[in-house]
Amino acid sequence: MHLLGGGFGFKPKTLEVFRNGYGRAQLGADISAGVTVGLIALPLALALGIASIPAGAETPFPPPAMGLFTAIIAGAIISALGGSRVQIGGPTAAFIPLVLLVVERHGFGGLVVATIMAGFILVIMGLARMGTLIKFIPWPVVSGFTTGIAVSIIVSQMADMFGIRADSPPPREFFEKLVWMSEHIVHLNVATTVLTFVSLGLILFWPRLKLKRVPGSIVAMLLATVLVAVFGLGESWGIATVGSKYGAAAIPSGLPPFLFPEISLALIRDLLGPATAIALLGAIESLLSAVVADGMTNERHDSNTELIAQGIANIVCPFFAGIPATGAIARTSANVSNGGRTPVAGLVHALTLLLIVLFFSRYAAFVPVAAMSAVLIAVALRMGDWNDLRQLKRMPAGDGVVLVTTFLLTVVFDLVVAIEIGMVLAAVLFIRRVSETTEVSLVTADDVLESPAHQAQGKTIPPGVMVYRIFGPFLFGAAQKMEDALLRAGGMLPRVLILRLQLVPVMDSTALNALENVVERMKQRGGTVILSGIHHQPLSLLRQAHFIDVIGRENFCGNFDEALERAKELVVTE
Repeated sequence: MHLLGGGFGFKPKTLEVFRNGYGRAQLGADISAGVTVGLIALPLALALGIASIPAGAETPFPPPAMGLFTAIIAGAIISALGGSRVQIGGPTAAFIPLVLLVVERHGFGGLVVATIMAGFILVIMGLARMGTLIKFIPWPVVSGFTTGIAVSIIVSQMADMFGIRADSPPPREFFEKLVWMSEHIVHLNVATTVLTFVSLGLILFWPRLKLKRVPGSIVAMLLATVLVAVFGLGESWGIATVGSKYGAAAIPSGLPPFLFPEISLALIRDLLGPATAIALLGAIESLLSAVVADGMTNERHDSNTELIAQGIANIVCPFFAGIPATGAIARTSANVSNGGRTPVAGLVHALTLLLIVLFFSRYAAFVPVAAMSAVLIAVALRMGDWNDLRQLKRMPAGDGVVLVTTFLLTVVFDLVVAIEIGMVLAAVLFIRRVSETTEVSLVTADDVLESPAHQAQGKTIPPGVMVYRIFGPFLFGAAQKMEDALLRAGGMLPRVLILRLQLVPVMDSTALNALENVVERMKQRGGTVILSGIHHQPLSLLRQAHFIDVIGRENFCGNFDEALERAKELVVTE
């Protein structure tokens, strides 16, 4: 109970809600919102389960059922233990490329292990209070892989949306898939194609009718199911259904039994990269969703508690044939829009899906696969940051390169590669920008930029003394600038070098190494380095490196006046 009571920074919002009192009026609003979101989540869970598992993969249950199991179990855990009052969890489209990759390379057993590993990574991130750090992932990286995922989802649905049936399933690789499509497009099923685009049009047009309590995806799925099942268009017109593709018992009438995966050290080693990518993607999407919800409700989520809850959900779900789960922005927004304000709404959403599984699962066999494809394509169209691609010309060149590179890597290769290289490019871009903001300049007697104690104007700089001011963060991207500035002085080091650091808020080990090189060169020529106006963080770094005594405590001065007096003493004693 200590853990649930807030130890280790784990403070579920559910406890906060019930401690502060929970009224009957809010219960009614939460039940209404939960049922609505449950209906919205139903077609998404079915479609995401289908899209996440490659054709022919051996799984303990049909893919549609696995999507539903995930929405029920993860949805309940994330709502009960999460750090947001209104977050709705479950499978999301962002995981599709990653899940496909893992299942194709390591089988469903590999996906189970990778998801559990990702869950533990998320829990560790939450306990280490890394929730706030996730928010600092550069937007070009997030936008690039989000739009890339959207394109990947659309391309992955091309066979189902056109009703193409072939002896072999389409390949996973992007260009090979395009070639496969070009070769098989002549075999498209007209009825399936029409049904897909009519369903897609209805889903996209439905919000204009402002019928928020009736989800467009549910309407499209029900109408398509009625057309196929009641009028018998499935077999006669060649329209595939969930039952014909995955078996009559595509969705069991109950939750699955406990499944324990086969785990080995070799498998864990091979899955470390994909598991980390699943964890990062889940963390990013869930916290972005929580931030959006905060803006809609004027509340504030606990990011570390949210990560722990996401981790627990991903640890538990795989043991019940679940796939990776995270906070879902669309379902969370729908929850808030329909009056949900506490975790009870998320629990009702999970309960609604459970009741559907228990009492209406037999009807899922009649749902056309084309309708599921339309639901997924609609999700992809809404999740892609298409406007960012249109605004590339107006972006800084570096941000544009990072966005496009991450986007292309996500589409052409996979999300693991895209996140790794995208983050490296973003880090390089950050280094360059930080180094550009840092200046190292020669100070003369005409300098008037600082307060009187630091000002150089009107003050005599003795012969043999050279003064440089460093302005901005003194980090590894800017350390070379100090070396370059000294070289521009002609390579002749002075008797005394004053480095003015009052405008340096922070220093890192690379800058420290550059400073050590300068001090060493000065000492070799009998010179002295004086540091003026050093701040707390750089001073702590020098103290930790045992470098204060190397420079000499007497050569640390509080301001420029003191540094000049010290320099005069050194020049005179020479």
